[in-house]
Amino acid sequence: MTEKKEVKEFWRWKEYHRVRSDKSWSNKDVITAGVDVGSVGSKAAIMIDGDIYAWAVTRTGSNSPDSAKKVMGMVLQDTDLTQDDIRYTVGTGYGRVNVPMANKAITEIACHARGANYIWGPSVRTILDVGGQDIKAIHCDESGRVTSFLLNDKCAAGTGRGMEVFADLLKIPIEEIGKVSLSLDEEPEPVSCTCVAYAKTEAVGLLRKGWSREKVLAAYTRAMAMRMANLVNRVGLEPEFVITGGQSKNMGIVSRVETVLGVKTLPSPNWREGGLDPMLAGAIGAASLGKALYVKSQGN
Repeated sequence: MTEKKEVKEFWRWKEYHRVRSDKSWSNKDVITAGVDVGSVGSKAAIMIDGDIYAWAVTRTGSNSPDSAKKVMGMVLQDTDLTQDDIRYTVGTGYGRVNVPMANKAITEIACHARGANYIWGPSVRTILDVGGQDIKAIHCDESGRVTSFLLNDKCAAGTGRGMEVFADLLKIPIEEIGKVSLSLDEEPEPVSCTCVAYAKTEAVGLLRKGWSREKVLAAYTRAMAMRMANLVNRVGLEPEFVITGGQSKNMGIVSRVETVLGVKTLPSPNWREGGLDPMLAGAIGAASLGKALYVKSQGN
């Protein structure tokens, strides 16, 4: 029998979950959850009295309700909580209207603003959310309330899905793609395409001309960073600037957006060491809004 070779999935982010060991809960606490079913990743966060307790990230499948159930089951692991202990759940993201356990659905724009406010504090004013299929520039006030926003108006190949396509094409693990794109001594000219399909075709053509993988990737991420920066400038850039979503982990995107805009993003928490993950901003914001909605429903 021929042994089946394992196919390496360069595009796949690691799934994980965290529970804070320094925090406990009781049946008197207001326990809320946020479930962010994105087009690429599903995220969940649990809060106790408005303070983060547990969070999880998993891959979104073909069915939004099943993805919501999967990530909720994952975030409840090692907490001793059950679904019945959660007083209020907010669904958000691409599949927000299909979150079975949600009491309310709220747009990811509002949730990312609220989540960024929680992660970085009330100084945050400008947020770039790079999701699986779209890009959003958001302006908010000191409470995390959205004051204005813009979405990309073209197919943006720099979204999470676009980066996955390039990771597979170039055979570079997606978690390393940003570092690799910064390994050149000189920046190439940006590529021209904004559509994933055409960008892939263009990249193949450049590789055949003798461009290195690093050069192709640098040109691609530079082009995407320029388009992202343009969206941020249009919404109204203030220096208290952060990036959320999966591409907040892509140092090639982050570094180039900072260069084009002429500002540094606020320092990002070290999510690998247990810090809050900017990819979770939508779920965290949803859980935070859930607490406010629950308190309001109780007449407090």
